[in-house]
Order: sequence, then C-alpha cells, then structure tokens
Amino acid sequence: MSKQMKHNILAKKMSVSIQKIIFIAITSLTSTLSYNASPSSMVANRVKSVNYFISRECNYKCKFCFHTQKNTHKLGLGKAKLGLQLLQHSGTEKINFAGGEPFLNPELLGELCKYAREDCGMAVSIISNGSLIKPDWMKRYGEYVDILGVSVDSFDPATNAAIGRGGDTDKNQHVNRMLKVRELCSNQGILFKMNTVVCSLNHDEDMNEHVSRLEPYRWKAFQCLILKGENAGGPNDINDARKLQISKDQFDAFIDRHSGQSMLIPEPNTVMQNSYLMLDEELRFLDCSENGKVPSQSILEVGVEQALSQAGFDDLMFHKRGGIYAWTRERSISN
Repeated sequence: MSKQMKHNILAKKMSVSIQKIIFIAITSLTSTLSYNASPSSMVANRVKSVNYFISRECNYKCKFCFHTQKNTHKLGLGKAKLGLQLLQHSGTEKINFAGGEPFLNPELLGELCKYAREDCGMAVSIISNGSLIKPDWMKRYGEYVDILGVSVDSFDPATNAAIGRGGDTDKNQHVNRMLKVRELCSNQGILFKMNTVVCSLNHDEDMNEHVSRLEPYRWKAFQCLILKGENAGGPNDINDARKLQISKDQFDAFIDRHSGQSMLIPEPNTVMQNSYLMLDEELRFLDCSENGKVPSQSILEVGVEQALSQAGFDDLMFHKRGGIYAWTRERSISN
C-alpha cells in the first residue's frame, strides 16, 4: 500500500472520529440544557402535589374502593425513580405513595420514599390501611416520611367488617392496628393523618371522642365516590358501591357532627373527583372527569407536560380545597 493510500485512510478515520466527538458533545450539551432548563411555570403550578399508586395490590376488600385490584403490575425501582426525577424536574414538591396497599411492597416503597426525600427534595407522604406497617420498616425508612395517613372509616369493629376493612366480623382488629401505627408515627416524629370515607354504613357514627384522643394532624372525610370501571357495578367493575352512596345532605350531617374537630377537611364528590393528580402503576395520569378512570400516556414515554394535558385535572379546585399546606415535618439536624 502506497504512502498516499495510508494517508487517505488515516485521514478518513480521523474525520469519522472527530464527527463522533462533535456528535457526543452536542448531544451531551442538549441533554444538559434540557435537564437544567426551568420547568414551565404553568406545569410547575399544576404538579406541586402528585399521588402515585405504586400498585393496585391490596390485602383488604373495601366495598367502596374506586382503585381496585384489576392487576398486580408495578414498575421496577429504576423506572419508578426515573418517574420521580421527571416529576421533580417539572416542579413536584410533594409525592404521596398509595395503592392498593403500598406496604405490600415494603422494599420498593421504602426505597422510593428515601429517593424522593434525599435525591429529589420532595415532601413524602403515604396512605395505607395500616395493617402491614412494621416497626422495622419505620426504623429503616421512617426518617424519609413526612406524613403517614391511615384509612379509618369507623371505630366499630362490626362496621369495619361490613365495609371490608379487616374482614373478621366482631373480631375485627382494624382500630387496634391503626392505634399501633399512631404510636409508631409519634415515636418517629411523623405527622399522623386520618382518611375517612363516609358511606351508608358509617354516616350516622359519632367519632368525636376517638378522633380527639388520636389528635391527627389532618382528618379528611370523603363522600363515597362511584367511578365507572371500578366500583359502579358494571361488567368490568370489581366492586359495586352504589348501595354505599349517600346524599350530600347525609354527608353534610356527618361533617356538622364533627365540626368541632379543627383538623377536619370535608371533601364531597364535587370537590374530590377531579382535584387530585393521580398516577397509576404505569406512571399514567388518571382522568376521572367523565366519572371513570381514563389513563394518559405514561410520563416515561411522553414526559410530564404532555401526559398532564390528558389528566382532566382541575387545578383551580385543587387550590380551592387547600391542596397546598404545610406538608413537611420538623426534622432534627442529624436528619
């Protein structure tokens, strides 16, 4: 091979290498600029608080549930973390992990709490039925949790059994489990929250004495909600909660009975239905505006902004109902 030919081959290789270097540099710069660019203020204002249903799996069979166990899917830790990154970059300040029952996946839940708090700087809350929360989990991951909410629909064992919380008639232990969670939260400095679904089985109950003793940070009372495809008694619905529905007057009577509880936050159907940003197990926003649950494209596929446009989210109602509040607990310097 002549010197000229060798020179031409070497020059061609160098040209290709230089092109590759330039391409990599431009790609890296574009990625960096895209990641560091400020999120749209409009999007950031709408995604401040997001609910992530990590799985539909549940160990209870609450008859009014509108996020039923239609599958057992869940993302791996890596993809779930990527979803949290996308939310954080878009402006999310608080993430609420729910289900199903999130503590059926304790390792995944714990690592997501840790990542959301330490790496994304988010406030972290969890909604649970309280039956599977263990002291060891709290010791390992409790420091990353700001708020732990437990579903408490009644303080009567028979009523809880009729609703489907615990399932064991007069020996129902749901209240005792909840009391243990309350103690664990106190020991860890976690803010304790109560959620109550007001339905035909509990709307006449007086919970004042018990609630005063528990002193929850917040107590949300929801009017039993019916959503097609979940609990409306249709051919593809797991639940039929129509007999558990109550009127607005019945709901208001429950609220009036407990009006002395300063932490009580009433949410009738008109307030609740579209004012929560909900991500399902595939990180798809759920649009409930047509009385069902229509999933958006996943934020992993199209990003938060495009998926958000498919969410049917009423951000005005979110702010009106007090969706932004003091959601970070006090922490010691060592934490």
